[in-house]
Amino acid sequence: MLYRGGGPGPLETKFCGLGGGLALKDGAEIAGYASLFGAADQGGDVVQKGAYGASLSRLAKAGSGVKMLWQHDPTRPIGVWDEVREDGRGLHVKGRLILEVQAAREAQALLQAGAIDGLSIGYRTVRSEKAIGGQRLLHEIELWEVSLVTFPMLPEARVQADPSDLEADLARTLAESFREAREMLA
Repeated sequence: MLYRGGGPGPLETKFCGLGGGLALKDGAEIAGYASLFGAADQGGDVVQKGAYGASLSRLAKAGSGVKMLWQHDPTRPIGVWDEVREDGRGLHVKGRLILEVQAAREAQALLQAGAIDGLSIGYRTVRSEKAIGGQRLLHEIELWEVSLVTFPMLPEARVQADPSDLEADLARTLAESFREAREMLA
């Protein structure tokens, strides 16, 4: 999406609860969904399947990655996302906090206490459309960062701090993928 000035638009952010698969494992490893496809957030935006594909391909080709920030503050990186991928459910991230960084230690303590429970994406909208009811369908997103945050934009998402919940999440994702494959073949 280009703005009237002719250049790319400003950085946008979307919040998503870490529910649907966040796990804090071994004190520093985290995983979860930073975005869920088809779910309207409190701002009325709905990310569509495949919206991250081109951006993730460009980042991989450039040998670059998505940054892990604390509360969207570009001066406060707190870790590294080792894996950022789309699946049938949304944008799944897996990474580790760098505990030599003070803000990462704070984030770890807050995650363990259940005081924070959100992931949020920082991005630029490349292609979108307005839908009936005023929602904005996001078809292509240039992903810049995924932050640990206090307030998730998708209120139905919750933290799942037990690593065994990741296994349940994987089972649900696989079941959804098989169901989608059966529907495509039918």
